[in-house]
Amino acid sequence: MTKTPAMERKALETPPVTGLADGYRALPGAADEMLDRNGKIRPVWQNFVSAINGMDEEQLHERFARADRYLRDAGVFYRAYGSAGPTERAWPFSHIPVLIAEAEWQVLARGLVQRAELLERVVADIYSDNRLVQEGFLPPALIAANSEFLRPLVGVKPAGGHYLHFCSFEIGRGPDGAWWVLADRTQAPSGAGFALENRVATARAFSDIYAETHVHRLASFFGAFRDALQGHKQSPDDRIAVLSPGPANETYFEHAYIARYLGIMLLEGEDLAVVNGKVMVRTVAGLKPIGVLWRRLDAAFADPLELNQLSHIGTPGIVQALRQQAVTFVNALGSGIVETRALMAFLPTLCRHILGEDILLPSIATWWCGQKQERDHVAQNIERMVIGPAYSRQPFFDDNRQSVLGATLRETAQQSIAGWLETDGAKLVGQEAVTLSTTPAMVDGRLQPRPMSLRVFAARTRDGWQIMPGGFGRIGSGNDVAAMAMQAGGSAADVWIVSDKPVERITLLPAEEQFTRNMPGSLPSRAADNLFWLGRYIERAEGALRILRAWNARFAETADPNQPLLAFVSQYLEALDINTDQGVPESLLANINSAVYSASNIRDRFSPDGWLALNDLAKTARRFHEKVKVGDDASHAMTILLRKLAGFAGLVHENMYRFTGWRFLAIGRYLERGMHMTRLLGHMAGQDAPDGALDMLLEIGDNVMTHRRRYNVNTAHLTVTDLLALDPLNPRSILFQLNEIRNEVEELPNAKVNGQMSRFLRETVRLHSSVAVMTPETMGPEIYQHLEKELEMLSDLLAQTYLG
Repeated sequence: MTKTPAMERKALETPPVTGLADGYRALPGAADEMLDRNGKIRPVWQNFVSAINGMDEEQLHERFARADRYLRDAGVFYRAYGSAGPTERAWPFSHIPVLIAEAEWQVLARGLVQRAELLERVVADIYSDNRLVQEGFLPPALIAANSEFLRPLVGVKPAGGHYLHFCSFEIGRGPDGAWWVLADRTQAPSGAGFALENRVATARAFSDIYAETHVHRLASFFGAFRDALQGHKQSPDDRIAVLSPGPANETYFEHAYIARYLGIMLLEGEDLAVVNGKVMVRTVAGLKPIGVLWRRLDAAFADPLELNQLSHIGTPGIVQALRQQAVTFVNALGSGIVETRALMAFLPTLCRHILGEDILLPSIATWWCGQKQERDHVAQNIERMVIGPAYSRQPFFDDNRQSVLGATLRETAQQSIAGWLETDGAKLVGQEAVTLSTTPAMVDGRLQPRPMSLRVFAARTRDGWQIMPGGFGRIGSGNDVAAMAMQAGGSAADVWIVSDKPVERITLLPAEEQFTRNMPGSLPSRAADNLFWLGRYIERAEGALRILRAWNARFAETADPNQPLLAFVSQYLEALDINTDQGVPESLLANINSAVYSASNIRDRFSPDGWLALNDLAKTARRFHEKVKVGDDASHAMTILLRKLAGFAGLVHENMYRFTGWRFLAIGRYLERGMHMTRLLGHMAGQDAPDGALDMLLEIGDNVMTHRRRYNVNTAHLTVTDLLALDPLNPRSILFQLNEIRNEVEELPNAKVNGQMSRFLRETVRLHSSVAVMTPETMGPEIYQHLEKELEMLSDLLAQTYLG
């Protein structure tokens, strides 16, 4: 039969599934994102599938490797919880994006905007007039028995008038192609930062395809929300911050990433104080006002004074500050109540009552079993139900340990369900067991269908609710919908909203040519503390590395640890809890790990390159600890670790902006190096030191060549003391450290007030001056002991002045 032009056009519109997608089929009974009901590729997917079908396995592997390398270098991680405790895992990235046509997305967006406004009105009523309960639209028990209902917040109207500012929704497509809401997120929605990182990684993998596809960008969404946050400030001096539970939280990376991306502070509860009803942040320059807090911790933990008294991550007095409308919370405390799974059963009626219209994007069919009619319906249809906790805030596939899938129960177990529902019905909901749509994922070198849900984000902007044009897809690890959770091995994919015409390319950078050079923001005391100790731990590790390298090099020559010089140095190392029986001692690992921990607490202030270099150092040290033996191998290992440490220090030194945080980091390094050299000279430059001690001292101080050039004599007590203690040009000398400390302290906030030195600056100047007037002849063990105590006193004084 001769093909007509119309038939040829139809063939082009629905090409057969070939290449990598050859044999791809939707799962029985499920819709598929890439294929229509006839098994043909949807138009929105055609260009993408055609492009990857033209690639061989090696090309595709290279593209995926680019994305993985970006995520690894950016330090993107997800904290998983198991029997052995929490561990950091690489972000579980699914390389194939989910593609959705713009026209379909616009319909979804309208439904989500309506839903966000509905949830706002519901939570506003619950914490104010409570008419929905009074008029019978919500059961009293559903509110009163809910742990997310925070009674101290009743009657507390939020500053700005809105309870919800940033929401997310878990949505999925059913077998008939219709979208359903699986869960609402209003407590402290997570994932927006991961969506950004997914986008960057996917664009790296498919840069050519991405450039040719009209994919809506994400920057405008974040820009509009950032402007909205700025609009909530009550004073130009108010700060905006992300309030995080801290590094132990599973999504802490995202908290730091969002704060850095939007240019706002990252704080924890201990950083804040409530003074005269106002929320203040503790900074090195004193208390500064906070106007907006984008909280990422559950509301009950925000204030141990009036909410959860066991909370160690909150700030006493926060609720009182909210009563005085002194701060805007994003979202308001107590807003998590509308995440409750049982509430979904009442939303259609509430939408008609509150908004006067039918709900555009319905929830998955839900029945609260606290009512007889609904309870009977669930019991009679148990084979197509999922039974779970009524007050759970998780979709069923994130809560599968507490949920029961009726179809998996034996007949006798199904018959006993009625009794269970009768007894505990108010605590249970039944939800229709939905078969989610599938989307392509790369498995064993082929595209294969995997169950999928989408996490979509909504932000209240100055122009109303705005839906992020994307989000991220949660992809199942197998055909089981319960394996979609990250903790259960699921993965995340980027979501492309594809237009049929070019889209505007927007960034968060200002477009105007004129600019204002803003001064760096306030430095929280906790951040300063971590920067200070990061500097100390890094320098402490370097000092130990240099001593151990020199010791192991000499041991490799003699193989006799009792040789006088080695025994002498071992005695010094034992006093520092450094064991020479190990190639890479535990204490060295502990210092490096402590540096990593300090840096992890300030991820928003730390460059990705610096973080990558520090983690590389830690990984190498752990590997050496397990394999390297004492002697020549250990000496070589120390050299490698020193180079990696120098690489990290160089990155920080060359790239870190010279603001207040840099000064605390630098002071920590100078103080620790000064203490290290003071202790070392006090032990090894004495009259009782064995032969070779002075030469070893110069080697540890990396000053062998400098000593030869500066002094026309052999190594002597006075020349070594002059070079390592009193030479102001030697970056390893004690005097050099004190000079640098003095310079940095003079630039710290409140170092001078009304022309007078602070106590910290005064003591720094005094100590520097006392050493500057000394001569090599006056330096001895007692002087070094006194000097070490003075340096420790400076560290304590810095903590009292700025870190308390």
